[in-house]
Amino acid sequence: MSRIQSCFERCQSLGRKALIPFVTAGDPDRSVTVPLMHAMVEAGADIIELGVPFSDPMADGPTIQRSSERALQENTSILHVLEMVKAFRNKDAVTPVVLMGYLNPIENMGVGCFAEAAEEAGVDGVLTVDMPPEEGGAAEEIFHQYGLDPIYLLAPTSTDARIEKIAASAKGFIYYVSVKGVTGSQAPDVEEVGRKIEAIRKQSKLPIGVGFGIRDAASAASIGQFADAVVVGSAIVTVMESLQQTPDQIPEAISGILSEMRRALDEL
Repeated sequence: MSRIQSCFERCQSLGRKALIPFVTAGDPDRSVTVPLMHAMVEAGADIIELGVPFSDPMADGPTIQRSSERALQENTSILHVLEMVKAFRNKDAVTPVVLMGYLNPIENMGVGCFAEAAEEAGVDGVLTVDMPPEEGGAAEEIFHQYGLDPIYLLAPTSTDARIEKIAASAKGFIYYVSVKGVTGSQAPDVEEVGRKIEAIRKQSKLPIGVGFGIRDAASAASIGQFADAVVVGSAIVTVMESLQQTPDQIPEAISGILSEMRRALDEL
């Protein structure tokens, strides 16, 4: 059983909503990432979504785009990201880690080489924004060989046929993008999120995580009414940006944000 599946089964048995924070690896410098990952777990994170820096992150709004730019200024490569996961695994063998990014760095490394190195490092899933299932068959096969769950996105505009297609290809969990637009762009329509999750559940038994537009404990709790997991990114990265000159303060600051979200979700 994969770490992701085990995590969601454990959460379900506890009546717990999974909290999934996103950070860009190497932002604002490479020394921050691993201590921050541990701090987020201590604050109540169940799964970590680790962004692979990329020069053209088309699904991301300005906040996360700038985080990629900062990480790239530190020369953070996909190999560095895998080294961070491996270092994280020295102390944490349980918390799932999902890499979120774009296809180009994986193709440059070679899908097979990447998958082998990712498994060795302790990666559990891969969310490749610009690799839809229609184009991901070969990569999916390789990911499966190395125990990597391909995570796919659904959106408010996804049709029933699209949901069926994603449900047939996805492993681990399905990531529902709650707004039309890029990360951090607007607040989600909670009622619409609930309706869409209901439609997805009719076609998939996988857990559903909801991200984009979740800014604070209140919005996390609103989405947590319907979702199995809440993904928070831009709200965290905004604080990291404000502390980029004092990176030693980042783990404590992010822990505070996540602790509030954890409490709100646990009160549902």
